[in-house]
Amino acid sequence: MAQRRMTFRHIEAFRAVMAAGSMTEAARQLHTSQPQVSRLIAQLEAMTGLPLFDRSGSRLSPSLDGMRFHTEVDRAFVGLTSLEAAATRIRAFGAERLRVAAMPRLAGGLLSRAVARFKTAHPDVIVAIHSGDDETVNRWVSSGFCDAALTMIYGDAPDSRLEHVLTMDCVAVLPPDHPLGARASLRPEDFRGFPFVASPLASALRARIDAVFHTAGVEMTITAEAGLGSAICTLVSAGLGVSLMNPLAAYEEAKVSPILIRPFAPALPVRFALLFPPDHTRGRLMRAFGACARAMMLEELARLPGAAAQAVPEAIGNGSQALV
Repeated sequence: MAQRRMTFRHIEAFRAVMAAGSMTEAARQLHTSQPQVSRLIAQLEAMTGLPLFDRSGSRLSPSLDGMRFHTEVDRAFVGLTSLEAAATRIRAFGAERLRVAAMPRLAGGLLSRAVARFKTAHPDVIVAIHSGDDETVNRWVSSGFCDAALTMIYGDAPDSRLEHVLTMDCVAVLPPDHPLGARASLRPEDFRGFPFVASPLASALRARIDAVFHTAGVEMTITAEAGLGSAICTLVSAGLGVSLMNPLAAYEEAKVSPILIRPFAPALPVRFALLFPPDHTRGRLMRAFGACARAMMLEELARLPGAAAQAVPEAIGNGSQALV
């Protein structure tokens, strides 16, 4: 008997269950029955030889193998979605479309406002906004799935064409009424003994912060880790610790979370930039979007408290694009 082969339906069912958290909800979203989804998942587990889900009665949760497999599935779907998007553009007789991306903080704020401004000048262009973590955004751009991205860079430049906009320094964020709030600026030595909410170990920002504290001979007392600026500020405002983060996220979150913000030295620079696919020739439309997004970034970042004192615009000369 021929061995059963993995099909799109198996992967579609797996992604739906991962997103919905239950077979029943996944079946509703796929407009099929719960037994059919359960059968597809069982077949997929048999074909892969992996226990993709842990089952406890009626409860269902992804296994470690399932989460790892889901990561690989998402990577494969980037290419598949690119083909679907290409087919859509062909069916629309070449209607112009842009796919832009950013990390959640930028995607929901600055990028969305840049797209809104861009659409006033180009109302017929369809613009799709995608959001993900920095690694995912870089993968989308470097693979050509997205045409451009707004990003913040703490370490080495990603494998894409990078257009710097300006550089600012990270700031310290503190709970309200924190003892360090009485100081005008802070250094690593000031954090000694205080609980610290850190960025994830694998992140470029965490590596830079660890290096600064190591050089100063200060051991951080890490009590929590979070990848999103909003999550860090929520933990800080709840009194779980102090932290360091990019100024855009800090001042945006200060509007909704009770936190204190102070300058920090030595400088931890963050570069705000535009990303484009490598070896990609930008047409008139992408040049127009890039100019619009750059202008929006400069305007909004200039409004941050203390921005004039710390922002370092990148030299671009004559309005040309500084690419590295």
